[in-house]
Amino acid sequence: MSGDKAILQVQGLSVGLRNDPSARILDNVSFELGAGKVLGVIGEAGSGKTVLARAIVRGLTEPLTYEAGQVFYGGDDISSLSPKRLADIRGNKIGYIGSNPAGALDPTLPVGEQIVEKLLSVSSGLSRSAAKKRVLEVLFAVRIPSAEVRFHEYPFQFSGGMMQRVMIVDALVTNPSVLIADNITQALDVTVAAQIIRLIQELRDKFSTAILFISSSLPVVETIADEVLVLQQGKIIEQATPSILINAPQHDYTMSLLARLPRIWGADISGPEASDAPTLMAIEDVHRTYMVRKKGTFRGMNAVQAVRGVTLDIREGENIGIVGESGCGKSTLTRLLAWLETPEQGTIRFAGEDLSRLSRQELTKLRQSFQLLLQDPYSSLPSRMAVGRIIAEPLLIHGSFKKREIRDRVLQAMDEVGLDRALENQLTVGLSAGQRQRINIARALVLEPRLLILDETLSALDQVEQSKLFELFDKLQQKHGFTYIFISHDMALVRKVCHRVAVMYLGRIVELADNNALFEDPVHPYSKALLSAVPTLDDHPFKAQEYLLEGEPPSPVDIPTGCSFRSRCPVALAKCETNDPDARVLVGGGQVSCHLVDENQPAPNYQIAAAV
Repeated sequence: MSGDKAILQVQGLSVGLRNDPSARILDNVSFELGAGKVLGVIGEAGSGKTVLARAIVRGLTEPLTYEAGQVFYGGDDISSLSPKRLADIRGNKIGYIGSNPAGALDPTLPVGEQIVEKLLSVSSGLSRSAAKKRVLEVLFAVRIPSAEVRFHEYPFQFSGGMMQRVMIVDALVTNPSVLIADNITQALDVTVAAQIIRLIQELRDKFSTAILFISSSLPVVETIADEVLVLQQGKIIEQATPSILINAPQHDYTMSLLARLPRIWGADISGPEASDAPTLMAIEDVHRTYMVRKKGTFRGMNAVQAVRGVTLDIREGENIGIVGESGCGKSTLTRLLAWLETPEQGTIRFAGEDLSRLSRQELTKLRQSFQLLLQDPYSSLPSRMAVGRIIAEPLLIHGSFKKREIRDRVLQAMDEVGLDRALENQLTVGLSAGQRQRINIARALVLEPRLLILDETLSALDQVEQSKLFELFDKLQQKHGFTYIFISHDMALVRKVCHRVAVMYLGRIVELADNNALFEDPVHPYSKALLSAVPTLDDHPFKAQEYLLEGEPPSPVDIPTGCSFRSRCPVALAKCETNDPDARVLVGGGQVSCHLVDENQPAPNYQIAAAV
């Protein structure tokens, strides 16, 4: 990227800690970014990626402090600009998209009105009606369905993928020359993440926007970047095109990042083999519907069908994955399995016990045997409680443990998950996301459960930390023999660790298969669509051009008649419009709900065995 064409130049940028002169969060970082170019930045957690994004727009807060270096936008040194001129550039000429869209907007105000206020604040002389028109134009551009209606809705009414698009609108509504995208796809399911990447590519091509694309995933960066910077401990240790970086890396750190990437496809790649162990948890025809008030009516209600007729068996000692897009019902099913909510129809049995028939005392006792680990490592831990006390909490709740025994079990759990015992009496402030999730794991393990339910537990972590924690899970599983249910949008991790995989769509399981069968020869078109969106450096057997879906699933309030997937299915049949497909058991194991199984000549291992 030649200097005379660069719209953004960073020269010798260094960031430290105010009370620690020896610390360097960023150390002599320099690069250039030209119009219409995408510069990727990769590195593991703590490498300085997010600090770099904020430092560029003078957005650092205490205790971070600028030590040296300059940032030029269009030839102007940003550090020397007046507050008024800086405000004109920041959020106007330089747009920023963060990785936490859910926490970026005021939950009490309509989404569209908030973006209008932002636009008015940076665009003097623009009328409110013109601002609203501009916001609606960009909402349409990022394919927000029913944009005029969604303009007036609140953040809680948007899915994660929709909120990320809203943040793109918020960043692009001023037609910025530079866009900083900070890990914007990590928390999204694979189809929405692929759509977001494609959308950013289209916007770059249309408006020649210069993009700084920060991510912890090299396969994601490879799909969009012209060049890639590799950050390690605040330093740029390598810079090259994606092709050179992947095929001929020069630095040992880059080689280690490549070596730790999970493989998905290849002659020597296969997932864990499923077993015929006894059933630990049985889910039979489970339904969960929420009644929510219909907008614009006094007493009208909508029925949100979150989980519809899920039947599934969880075998002892296995890892079973549950995958699907945002809003498919994964998290609702998680709450049902953990008995935080109860189904209005169907049964859930754990170790032969029907949970609905247990007394409160019996259920409390049985709860020691199944534990839930949540997604957010920050909000799931109390900030004013010491680490040891957090881990001890389940033992105190369930009682019957002596004080000395409690501390011994806490320290043992800390040792097992790799937490330094010195953290026992410290607060969680300052701990990394990986350390916090290890606290969550230790808190679950002190009760010696038979089943762990992981609801997107690792989605907030980079791939390196994910790999470390799954190595930990593998070691702990071999030692304790527990079972876990892995709810995730990360298909690479599912491929690596799960014996069987259930694919959910609009509250139903549409395909259930062994790991290798699902990844190598899926039956349902939706399963193929999910796999086509997986970012990977492997040769991809499912091309996005052929299988990737556009838009979002239909609303669970207004589910289509017949097959609920037909409105997005590229190969829907006439009978899909009227007939809801039954689940079919397949030769070789697994099941699928799709009329194509009846119409097509399936592969030998996917011949129909019988109706479920």
